[in-house]
Amino acid sequence: MNETLLGLLAFVPLLLAGVLLIGFRFPAKVAMPIVFIVTALIGLLAWEIPFNRILASTFQGLIQTASLLWIIFGAILLLNTLKHSGGIAAIRNGFSGISPDRRVQALIVAWLFGCFIEGASGFGTPAAVAAPLMVALGFPALAAVMVGMMLQSTPVSFGAVGTPIVVGVSGGLDRAGITETLEANGSNWETFFQLITSEVAITHGIVGILMPLILVTMMVRFFGANRSWTEGLSIAPFAIFTGLAFVIPYMLVGVFLGPEFPAMIGAMIGLAIVVPAARKGFLLPKDTWDFPESSSWPDDWIGNLQIKVDEVTDRAPMSVFRGWMPYVLLAVFLVISRTMPPVEDALTSLSFAWNNILGEEGVSGSLEPLFLPGGIMVMVVAVTFFLHRMTPARLTSAISESSKTLLGAGFVLIFTVPMVRILINSGVNDADLVSMPVAMARLVADGVGDVYPLFSPAIGAIGAFIAGSNTVSNLMLSDFQFNVAEQLGVSTAMMVALQAVGAAAGNMIAIHNVVAASATVGLLGQEGTTIRRTILPTIYYLIASGLIGLIAIYVIGVSDPLLGG
Repeated sequence: MNETLLGLLAFVPLLLAGVLLIGFRFPAKVAMPIVFIVTALIGLLAWEIPFNRILASTFQGLIQTASLLWIIFGAILLLNTLKHSGGIAAIRNGFSGISPDRRVQALIVAWLFGCFIEGASGFGTPAAVAAPLMVALGFPALAAVMVGMMLQSTPVSFGAVGTPIVVGVSGGLDRAGITETLEANGSNWETFFQLITSEVAITHGIVGILMPLILVTMMVRFFGANRSWTEGLSIAPFAIFTGLAFVIPYMLVGVFLGPEFPAMIGAMIGLAIVVPAARKGFLLPKDTWDFPESSSWPDDWIGNLQIKVDEVTDRAPMSVFRGWMPYVLLAVFLVISRTMPPVEDALTSLSFAWNNILGEEGVSGSLEPLFLPGGIMVMVVAVTFFLHRMTPARLTSAISESSKTLLGAGFVLIFTVPMVRILINSGVNDADLVSMPVAMARLVADGVGDVYPLFSPAIGAIGAFIAGSNTVSNLMLSDFQFNVAEQLGVSTAMMVALQAVGAAAGNMIAIHNVVAASATVGLLGQEGTTIRRTILPTIYYLIASGLIGLIAIYVIGVSDPLLGG
């Protein structure tokens, strides 16, 4: 088959997903089963992949889906537990007394607290938590959604305790094949994986310094009485200080500790620095900015969310410290589980593995329920039950709500992840063809040439826009980006890092994330308005990270153990 035609055919699953989800506005639960079937048929008929390998790849994808769903369940369960225990109300009350300036509140509640929630939970949770929190503080619903979406950028690659990297990147690459090459070059997978993590952290850190300033400036411009960019820029010193307070520890943790903790620890240190600074007026402008009187707000600014000051009415309000404790415990438990070998060994001792599924070489999967972040979060929920003195009925309600939320995400992922595994495992076939991601890579590398790193983050963003998830974008496209780098003879680790960074930025315009955030504040129907605004910071993010990629690859000449350097 002609190489160009082969590349175009390999692109069909991704293009079909885009056409169905964006063009025809099919819900993902309808679109992704169709895309899975088409991918399997292309594999069977064009690539001549044995049916047994397609079936094995599907089982491998389902095992990965189970891991992903377990993490999602733990994240949602912890959030719902705090909602029913009164913990979220206590956290919200703690924010309200820091500063009357709405710009400061947005930086602390949306950016720093939102980044922490992203690090702990991910999967669109931060906007769903931060948006109603901001409405409770007196923000217009539309402003809360826009700001909530913009925080889903810098921390996202390390969201849900590093899931987009730990599950997305490592699951999206041909780990067995890469390990073989690395060992031949005197290196190993762990070194390569940590190099990707470090490059993701550094790229995000550089670009992310300005995100708090962009966030607050856009809020003031679109929701201020004077529609003024200047009123937003007057808080620039404090906003950049907020950015640095987050990204410096974030980068250091990414480089020295790994992918699980940068967003969480960066946000915790950022809060510890910025909140006292705000109380003391450090770097704050003399003016105090607020929204216009709520009576003058246009109808499209207002949602129908009924804010309940405290959902727990039959007991004394909880202290802010006790409200925060479950998230502090989560961070502590995760750090212990990832840095103390005896604890790690105990947690990984319970493992369900299926090696060489259906006899297919290199197609394996495993599930470690206690070691995965989902297991740690369920443990924290158990502690929270006693810590917050919950009744069994409230915990039951939290479990019930979390299970219902999981069903929607689960159905889509059951088809999405196996589809990705078929693409990745398609290199073993009876037609003697390269794998589908390699075919795509050759087509793009030939068409764009050496400047491809500039466009690499945009490819990741398109994947996130389509899938609504950094993790799924990385699963779909990491191998594709890796293979483009191989075609160009440049750092594969840096190219995969640019994929992860771009996929994080794409969350700002991901349709289902916007819908989820809008729904939490009772504001549906304004998704187009939000996306038209959040596309501005998305473009900034993609251009800036693409330029960093070009400089890193062609000016600095970043090393890559696969290239022997």
